[in-house]
Amino acid sequence: MIDTQEKIFLFITNLVCGSLIGSIAFYGFIYSSLPNFLVFFVFAVTIFNYNIHYPTLYAFGQEITEKEKYGKLNSYIEVQGQATSVLAGAFAALLLTGTTDKSLELAGVNLQLPFNIPKWDIYEIFLMDAITYLFVIGIFSLIKYTPVVKEEIHKSNLWNRLKMGISYLNENRIIFIFGLVSYMLFAFTLVELHVVLPSYVHDFLSAEGNVYASSEIYYSLGAIFSGVLILRLLKDINPFLSVIFLMLLVAIAFLSMTFYKFLWVFFLGNLVLGITNAGVRIVRTTYLFNNVPNNLIGRVTSVFSSLNIVMRMFLISLFSLNFFNFSDNIRWAYFIGTILMLLSSIVLYITYLKKVKN
Repeated sequence: MIDTQEKIFLFITNLVCGSLIGSIAFYGFIYSSLPNFLVFFVFAVTIFNYNIHYPTLYAFGQEITEKEKYGKLNSYIEVQGQATSVLAGAFAALLLTGTTDKSLELAGVNLQLPFNIPKWDIYEIFLMDAITYLFVIGIFSLIKYTPVVKEEIHKSNLWNRLKMGISYLNENRIIFIFGLVSYMLFAFTLVELHVVLPSYVHDFLSAEGNVYASSEIYYSLGAIFSGVLILRLLKDINPFLSVIFLMLLVAIAFLSMTFYKFLWVFFLGNLVLGITNAGVRIVRTTYLFNNVPNNLIGRVTSVFSSLNIVMRMFLISLFSLNFFNFSDNIRWAYFIGTILMLLSSIVLYITYLKKVKN
């Protein structure tokens, strides 16, 4: 009998998403091109998969892991996820651009290869992407596990489950504020990576696509560093103060990227963003694991994810205004990110003081 989490992994995040992307890839092979709306649709499917995959993965991890090992689990997930992002980003950039004269520029470094790599069409890359989705179904179906703690399983409908999460957070206001406010960096990061960053590279830095691809590598390297070391570095610091420190650190990076037009500042800023975003996510998830029962963690994270989507929609709408498309005004998006991090830090600190007082 396949349980609920396996169904989500196998049939929603892999079978459905893989089939959709594969169908679009075959359309591209038939017509030798893809219209823009289908490329955007693949992007939307990927985001849909992302928003289901990670909450389910964390809930699954909590279910099979002893409480004292939650921090290590979240670090391992972060390292694995970011390591594959580095490889996937570099590989995708290589396939999209190909090589000339056996030379490839990546992460600001010129690499010499023993052979040339031909440029791939976007639908060929989508087909490879679809195959990886379907390949994972076979791998995941082989996983056997036993839950560490057996708790009551709620089998009500989706709306009632969401209400359970809202009710729990209403009774635990500190967890609600921490979970929501610490999510602000993640919300801004997703919008920054997919909406702000391409325009920033083109309009403010006046750079090419290889700089954009390189920034993602620096971001992923920072996230890997965070996954390996962040809990060791912050092990004696309260989770609230840890998140505040990381938010203030990335606020400095955002402020620097607003005013300084240097590639080293840009790359360093993305490295810091990778460290802080991953670090906040590890600290945040570990805190929730330690304070929210496993049979409610999925409901609680669904509430946070829903609110996070609203925040991202607001930021996307804001950065879509004509002001940010004029000249190099896109850099002011990072200034807004600075303000958002400062406000989040203030709210977290006030909540921390109330927590200590109580």
